[in-house]
Amino acid sequence: MLTRGVSMAPRRSTQEVVSRIFPLYDQAQPTHDPARRTTVQKDHPNPTAGEPLDVVVVGAGLAGLCAARTLVERGARVAVLEARDRVGGRTLSSELGGAMIDLGGQWIGPTQHRLAALAAELGVETFPQFHAGRKLLSWGGRLSDYRDALPPLSLLAQAELFLTDRRWKKFLAEIPPEAPWQAPRALEWDGMTLETWKRRHLRSAGARLFVDVVTRAVLTCEPRDVSLLYFLSYLRWGHGLERLISIPDGAQQDRFVGGAQQISERLAERLAPRVMLQAPVRAIEQHSEGVTIRADTGTYRAPLVILAIPPVLAGRIDYAAPLPVKRDQLTARMPMGSVIKYVAVYERAFWREAGFSGEAISDTGITVTTFDDTSHDGRHPALVTFSDGQVARDWSGHTADERREAVLAEFVRFFGLEAAQPIAFAEKDWTADPWSRGCYVGVTGPGTLTAFGEALREPCGRIHFAGTETATEWMGYLDGAIQSGHRAADEVHGRLRSEARGR
Repeated sequence: MLTRGVSMAPRRSTQEVVSRIFPLYDQAQPTHDPARRTTVQKDHPNPTAGEPLDVVVVGAGLAGLCAARTLVERGARVAVLEARDRVGGRTLSSELGGAMIDLGGQWIGPTQHRLAALAAELGVETFPQFHAGRKLLSWGGRLSDYRDALPPLSLLAQAELFLTDRRWKKFLAEIPPEAPWQAPRALEWDGMTLETWKRRHLRSAGARLFVDVVTRAVLTCEPRDVSLLYFLSYLRWGHGLERLISIPDGAQQDRFVGGAQQISERLAERLAPRVMLQAPVRAIEQHSEGVTIRADTGTYRAPLVILAIPPVLAGRIDYAAPLPVKRDQLTARMPMGSVIKYVAVYERAFWREAGFSGEAISDTGITVTTFDDTSHDGRHPALVTFSDGQVARDWSGHTADERREAVLAEFVRFFGLEAAQPIAFAEKDWTADPWSRGCYVGVTGPGTLTAFGEALREPCGRIHFAGTETATEWMGYLDGAIQSGHRAADEVHGRLRSEARGR
């Protein structure tokens, strides 16, 4: 749901073996336009605690809103409870320097058909991500530029990455996307970290750098944090490494005119009487006839509830009866990735004028990946960059002013002195957001998927689960969130009908 980029092509020339290393995802804190988020809160009555309901949905990101809309269209009485003062979850669009920018998820790419269809239905247009020009690689503090798909790596690194690409593609074919823990080599792959595999199979510094940057950019964590099985499964869910890390024909191909959060906002407008903001859920109690949900806005009762929030947040709700052990332990073993997103708006796109695409990769300093973030009409030039993984954890402890100074210093190093004077600057530290606790997605270390993975989507009594972490395609992305919402709505609708027939 934020960005991602670095690519390896099939059997091509050595100049194409390693592909682009493009920044990831999405998410700072400038001016939020109140007109964009008060329709749900003020213009419509909120659902009243105690009102007869069929389903309560916890979370008003894309997963929860899609689940709610599907159920409402099928005649169900639904309330949506959202902890924040806005809808959109891990998407966040804000006004900065006269343009709408994304501080959360912002990209859409090929095969993300659910997201494309929903955006088109709601009248949200897209435009291509700019990527023409020279790219930059900062490795060990040394800066170099390149025009081809290949960063300046050694022939040994290129050869190792070519073989790695072939090996990983073979591995992916063995992984069932609905149940990676059932892969023939699941126990072996889930018994080691990606870092362990990297050190065992890659000798060149360039190939190891590639794996490090891919992991940080795509998962916002370090190779030591995730099991090899989870990493391979993520590639499987996202249609392969090249698609995940590329701009053309990849997950970063297009952006949304006016920001990605509009999709959730327009969905919420259609559900407005049923959406309650600033309503964090504190406790859930199950009984024979249904569930009782206690939120800051009151107590809600319904036969069923859908938790459309990350597992780590679901684990912080107080359950009167403990959840099954596998679900309980899964929530304790699936932390969110770590990312801070920064956007700087300028008077001129001076990097384009100098022949640069705006893309930069760095293994030192505060930035990991950088992109051009100029508005669709070109009137508001901007750069976006990310602190990913350990870099985000380290810099989250600094002040916002210190982070701003460090980011601009890197921009100056990349693109020249003009980068020191933006007309506006914003950041979003997702690690400090109490209702996300990180981005882009929940990740799992060794032993988690094989021991507890089956609990991701398995209902616990009258509690069902949605959220991009439960998707079987484009997990971690907006498209995966939509898939999960539709799947949870189907489960719940079928159960409501079955229970109605049994009365």
